[in-house]
Amino acid sequence: MAKQQTINEVNGINMDALQSTINAIREEPDLGKCKFRVSNKWIGGNHNCSTVTGFYGAKQEIAHKQRFELHADEPPILAGQDQAANPVEHLLSALAACVTTSMVAHAAVRGIHIEQVESELEGDIDLRGFLGLSTDVSKGYTDIRIKFKVKSDVDDMEKLKKLTEFSPVFNTITNSANVDIQIEPM
Repeated sequence: MAKQQTINEVNGINMDALQSTINAIREEPDLGKCKFRVSNKWIGGNHNCSTVTGFYGAKQEIAHKQRFELHADEPPILAGQDQAANPVEHLLSALAACVTTSMVAHAAVRGIHIEQVESELEGDIDLRGFLGLSTDVSKGYTDIRIKFKVKSDVDDMEKLKKLTEFSPVFNTITNSANVDIQIEPM
């Protein structure tokens, strides 16, 4: 009779796998250096599609189990066909996903059990900046608000809020990243 293996899970996260990754990176810091990639192709109008197939991590190329496609468009008021969320909505989605993942995973490592997490995000953009109508107005978000509802021990709420700060997307938005744009003919 085969022996059944028990997986050590907290908040749905395989703690043995996570701890193994943490230990490996602690012993060999270069294993933690990653490069994530997206390829994007314009479809027409304001519609484009990004494709994700793999990334570089643990000193090797790693393919995803499947190809992911993320479509983007604009609503009709911005001359789009409303066939997908627009890019700034994708940014809010990426932020929501990343702060949630960061909170849940870091809570698991600390033994904080979470039963349920929901969030709502809202951001403020003045289109005068994006449309080039005013140089005094930001082209992007000026404020973003995240409201979480978490089913967990009420005494852990402040700890959970602090854990969201481990989010790479949160840190990219709040601290900026260097972005190098190159354009060349096809």
